[in-house]
Amino acid sequence: MRWRKGFSLVELLVVVSTIALLMSVLLPALMRTRRQAQNVIGQSNLKQWGACYSMYANDWEGSAPRGWWQNSASGLQVKHTDYWMEALRPYYGNEHHLRCCPRAIKPGSELRPGYYTGQLGALVGWGTFPGEPGKPSSWWPSVTAGDYGSYGMNAWICNPPADAPRFQNHNVAKNNWRNFIIKGASQIPLLGDEQWIDCWPEVEDPVPPCDGEPWGPYANYGHMVRVCLNRHDGYANWVFMDYSVKSVGLKGLWKLKWHRNYDVDLVPPEEEFNTAGDGWMRKFTDELK
Repeated sequence: MRWRKGFSLVELLVVVSTIALLMSVLLPALMRTRRQAQNVIGQSNLKQWGACYSMYANDWEGSAPRGWWQNSASGLQVKHTDYWMEALRPYYGNEHHLRCCPRAIKPGSELRPGYYTGQLGALVGWGTFPGEPGKPSSWWPSVTAGDYGSYGMNAWICNPPADAPRFQNHNVAKNNWRNFIIKGASQIPLLGDEQWIDCWPEVEDPVPPCDGEPWGPYANYGHMVRVCLNRHDGYANWVFMDYSVKSVGLKGLWKLKWHRNYDVDLVPPEEEFNTAGDGWMRKFTDELK
């Protein structure tokens, strides 16, 4: 009987080593390609949001959604229909995935008073509001149960009642844009990558000390931490008030015109960005593309 000659141990080891080498070369390229594809999908989502806001503005004579405010002197209460997620639903249907950046696929682990989104990071969304879907949430009646996502609105654009008082430290009467007919709209962020459903950034907000830094207790941490998220290789994706979509270098987030009285001349110096925490922002840029 003649025996067939098989692979020797040395030959087998050479084949396995070659495959391992090829995988080590190809895997990073495949990961980059995957991230680029996710970025394209995310920008496509934001373009759809720009179209939704445009239709909303046309139907409401240029007015923005009412958003969040403290109860007004006239007794008006915040309702779950006032937030952008519900106000724009007639234009995007119930396509929950449109509220999600494809890179931020992990929902917040907890949603309860004092925690809001639980464990946070650059790739974590704001979880799912509990309760009967489509009704005011059992956790927070001002939002709609069943909603989830990882995009948020620039709350300085909302149009609350004229007699709404200051909300926390946010002077909505003085700073809010309120409508979509705005000069310099291409520099005003509308909706994009966030840790929460909204934000009130200020130019003096501190630079986050680490990538994916949780935004912490609701009232006493700068809101820029909610948007300074390294989801797209040093960039965050936003749709602007002219309905264009841009990738913003993380340092450039401070240079955008978030509200009427936001002074871009007071942007932190480069050294502050480069030395915050372990210097994680040193390699990033301030460009828009």
